[in-house]
Amino acid sequence: MLGNGELIGELETTWDELLNHGDEPFNLSFPLVRGDCPSLTLKAAVVQSCDNQDNTLLDSTADCEIDRDTDAGHARFVEYVSSESDSYLNDAVEHFQSVLDQCPVDHPDRAAALTNLAWARLKGYIRKDFQDIDSVTSLFREALELRTQGHPDHPLSLYHLTEALTWRYIKEATAVYIHESAQLYCKLLPLCPEGTYLCSIAAGENGVDYVIRACNNLPTNASDEGIHLRRIVLRLCPLGHQHRPDALYELSSAFQLRFRQCGSIDDIDESIRVGREAVSLCPEEHSKRDAYLNNLGYSLRFRFDHQGRSHDLDEAICVYEEALRMCPAGHDSRRVSLDTLGGALRSRFYEWGDVNDINRAISLRREAVTLSSPGNPYHDTTLHNLAITLKTRYNKFDVSEDLDEAIDLYRESLRSRRLDHPERHRNLFNLSSVLCSRFTKTQKNEDIEEAIRLCQESLEALPSLHPDRFNGYTWLQEAYLSRYRVQSKSADLSLTVENFRLASRHTTQGFPDRIKEAIDWARQAEVYQHESALEAYQICLELFDNHVMTRSSIISRREAATAFRGAQSLPVDAASCAIRRENLQQAVELVEQGRGQQWSLASRLRTPLEDLESTSPELARELSELSKSLSDAQGSAASTDRVAADRAATKYRRLTRQWDTAVAEIRNLRAFSRFLLPLSYDDLQAAARHGPVIIFIASQYSCSAIIVPTSGEPHHVPLPSVTLTDLNNLKDRFARAIRHASIMGPKVPRNDLIVLLRTVWNNIMLPIVNVLQHDLKLKFRSRIWLCPTAAFTSIPLHAAHPFQTKADGSKEPCLEDLYICSYTPTLSALVRSRQMMKSRVAPSFATIGQGQPGAGKGKALLAVDSELELVQKLVPAMATRTAISGDAATRAGALEALEENTWVHLACHGKQDPTQPYDSHFVMKDGPLTLLDIMEKDIPHAEFAFLSACHTAVGDEETPDEVIHLAAGLQFSGFKSVVGMLWEVDDAVAKHVVEAFYKNMFKDLEDGGDMDCTKAAWALNRATHAVKTKVPLEQRMVFVHIGV
Repeated sequence: MLGNGELIGELETTWDELLNHGDEPFNLSFPLVRGDCPSLTLKAAVVQSCDNQDNTLLDSTADCEIDRDTDAGHARFVEYVSSESDSYLNDAVEHFQSVLDQCPVDHPDRAAALTNLAWARLKGYIRKDFQDIDSVTSLFREALELRTQGHPDHPLSLYHLTEALTWRYIKEATAVYIHESAQLYCKLLPLCPEGTYLCSIAAGENGVDYVIRACNNLPTNASDEGIHLRRIVLRLCPLGHQHRPDALYELSSAFQLRFRQCGSIDDIDESIRVGREAVSLCPEEHSKRDAYLNNLGYSLRFRFDHQGRSHDLDEAICVYEEALRMCPAGHDSRRVSLDTLGGALRSRFYEWGDVNDINRAISLRREAVTLSSPGNPYHDTTLHNLAITLKTRYNKFDVSEDLDEAIDLYRESLRSRRLDHPERHRNLFNLSSVLCSRFTKTQKNEDIEEAIRLCQESLEALPSLHPDRFNGYTWLQEAYLSRYRVQSKSADLSLTVENFRLASRHTTQGFPDRIKEAIDWARQAEVYQHESALEAYQICLELFDNHVMTRSSIISRREAATAFRGAQSLPVDAASCAIRRENLQQAVELVEQGRGQQWSLASRLRTPLEDLESTSPELARELSELSKSLSDAQGSAASTDRVAADRAATKYRRLTRQWDTAVAEIRNLRAFSRFLLPLSYDDLQAAARHGPVIIFIASQYSCSAIIVPTSGEPHHVPLPSVTLTDLNNLKDRFARAIRHASIMGPKVPRNDLIVLLRTVWNNIMLPIVNVLQHDLKLKFRSRIWLCPTAAFTSIPLHAAHPFQTKADGSKEPCLEDLYICSYTPTLSALVRSRQMMKSRVAPSFATIGQGQPGAGKGKALLAVDSELELVQKLVPAMATRTAISGDAATRAGALEALEENTWVHLACHGKQDPTQPYDSHFVMKDGPLTLLDIMEKDIPHAEFAFLSACHTAVGDEETPDEVIHLAAGLQFSGFKSVVGMLWEVDDAVAKHVVEAFYKNMFKDLEDGGDMDCTKAAWALNRATHAVKTKVPLEQRMVFVHIGV
């Protein structure tokens, strides 16, 4: 090696001293340099001159020339370093250039020659004696190419190139050079052992630390290259490194900015993950902790806006509060903390309506404005944010002063903001929104014209997929609709609908905002009778499915489904809309898609794959494995550990994408184009294979029924005497009448119930029976299935009764005299149960009873043990029998019995949880057996369950008209036929129904035959007739059959 351009010492010795070592190498040591002790290993030899001109002599002569020029170059370079005279530099460069000229490409010393010349030129560049930095970096690059990975001087060449690039960045402030320098340091540092000279200069203050600081000071860049740089810088800052928190903060900010530009949930998740680590590495006294907290809060709020998860907003407020506590009056960052906390409180007010939140938000943001006077670079932002908060309060309380001040603040903010400001479009559409609000009050045309112009200008400033275009479409829609309401021009209504459509379909905006916009679209289309209403409903339901599917737990899916005002009625309102447009098949499809959402999302992981296996075994195996992984990943409830929950959600989302890809590939197969898509009418009609299914539509726009026959087109049955208000009143009256009947003597007439059941017969069931008898020609005692929606779910439709006597003295038949009634939560649930009936196993029967649940879990059920004994006696000998009761009737014991038996009779307390239906449960000895516990079991060979427990067939009023109860949960888990109860029943009285039911169920089996769960509806019908004289009306009609 010829040297590297730095004087580390001078050697004074004689030839004799050098030659005394003979042929053995020896070391020469020099004084310490930067803590290291340099040394030189030499081997001396005498070269004899000779007269011949062979190659050896020529090579030796050439090497001597190279050595002399190199030594001269170093000598001049040392003089330049000490004297700063550029003449010495020019001489050094001339000598080094001469050496390079003598070292062709294949010369062993070429890399050293390149390095010496480049190093001298770099020093001249640093001291401004040379301007040509391009040649310097080119020389270092060529040297590095010659010293490849593994060469002893490869690390040194890496270092030299980083120095050149770093100094070029210092001089030119071009980010690409410091970016490349950081990349090279990632390669260099692992090659520098601790304690070496190279490590001391590369890892020091002027080496990699400078590069890290320089990168951290670059403007936030959300491009792929910018984020790549931030990842490289983070690699340069391992755990314990002083600059790691800053590197994490910058990476988090880059992901955050890319999310705001592109709307990818992966980016904001990563921003939060990295931001959490930055905060965790900073003790409370750290000078930048408030900045890291605020940055984390921003990301949490952005994810809340995109995903609608309330815990993100709660956490954001917590971190903002902490940041504000760290910024007392006079602190440089107080303005930021005031502003960010105010924004989070405004969002919480918008969600929950606590007036204290909005008032505090305004107070905080007013203080922020006082800390950013005109001329402050953030003055326009603080004005804009205060205006947003005032507008939010105006929307709720209609205080004109808030609106007027908001308009003034928006205008001042817009004047203060430069034309190329990246957030200027927000000023435009937010000013548009307040002008639109003022137009609604004053009807001044100039306000609405300006509002429309501002929105159009904001949209022109944004690329087609920018997430904020959603807001532009939203406010433009609002402006056109406001003008339509005043001026009644059809063009404005058309433009309103077009912007509703654009907003709802804007893919880079989060599902929650798009769902709200689609709901509003449907409502406005209904109000103004626009033809797009049905399209709006379809988009609503599609967005709902996609949004709920992003949640990784069953409970969080329900939370997502219940988070939108007015969403509960979407399925029935969509069906009503389709009925009014005389599209009955689509009405059936829409109500099924909306009402079966929770069950269909859960059941997709249990889709039978036999048909797919015969067509594509590889895809069937891949989907089966993904189903298992997704099932394991989804869990039953969200974790309280936010970091763990975020990690689980990210994993779930990754698996979901793989699942979607696999499903898309399956749909490309010839016979699988509709694989796992919402069922079409033709598919759903399979539910009516053994009798018509009657769907009861309870919408604010109309109440009616659709009869799905065994074949052919559906039949519409208008119910003109019934409104949604009537149904809600009827529901409440039934609840009161049943409570009243429960305290009456068994022989006392149930007059209130009789009146109500007669109303159900006359206004609801009689028109349907007329169609069944006269149009469908349905035979007497045929089976029918009732599929109620909304308020219909709380009305005992199966018990409808005219309570009238004919002219000949005979009694008018009731519904259960005419037909065998069953219920089904959805048509697809019935289809699925029928499909699972294909394979059957030998019957096994388990009785599970818990009559002594313990203190605080309900009163003792004294008849449970005798009921179980009775059932055991009535079960045919062909079935293996298991009995679990008393202390053995635990949660685990009951679950095991459900899994291992095809027939189950369960007698205990049943509890429906009105606030969280998945927590509805059967009361066992050691704790609750919940609906969630049941849903997590897949029991494909199960057949029948009798739930002799209260409230096992009462649904959920919060989800979009979803039927979520214990009986439906058992059906979902595999039980094809289930008997449940609508309300509380006396266990001693229930025993009469149980006995009559099983006697009819197993009638004639003594002579052979199979236990058949499809007889359950008929057996229940016969049982309730048989006990009329023993059991009061409300205790008979409490029993319902669900399933096949």
